[in-house]
Amino acid sequence: MKNPFQTGDSKVYRKTVTEADFARFDDGLVHAVCSTFSLAQAAEWAGRLFVLEMKGEDEEGIGTFLTINHKSPAFEGEVIEIVAHLRSQEGNNVICSFEARVGDRLVADGETGQKILKKEKLARVLAPIN
Repeated sequence: MKNPFQTGDSKVYRKTVTEADFARFDDGLVHAVCSTFSLAQAAEWAGRLFVLEMKGEDEEGIGTFLTINHKSPAFEGEVIEIVAHLRSQEGNNVICSFEARVGDRLVADGETGQKILKKEKLARVLAPIN
């Protein structure tokens, strides 16, 4: 594992809201705006952009936590810009804060955690228990 970053560095991910991002459950459509679930997935990806440059060929990242504060809606066709900031990297733990915005409007903020593990260890940890 290598770390070419410093605390405070940022990565940006842009996501256009589509119908696939709407809040839906087994009982149908809840509302036609970007769901908290979809925002969370985009936030985790923004933090993973750091991990992609840190991990070695024999390593992979795995999510360890996610907090999200959903503040306002993002509508179909709008572009959400998620900016992840590296808060800390201790050992193999990578912690990022993030803000998701449509223009000047804050849509969500929070934190993500990921851990970088050797692929062989990860395969053992994630193997089905028989």
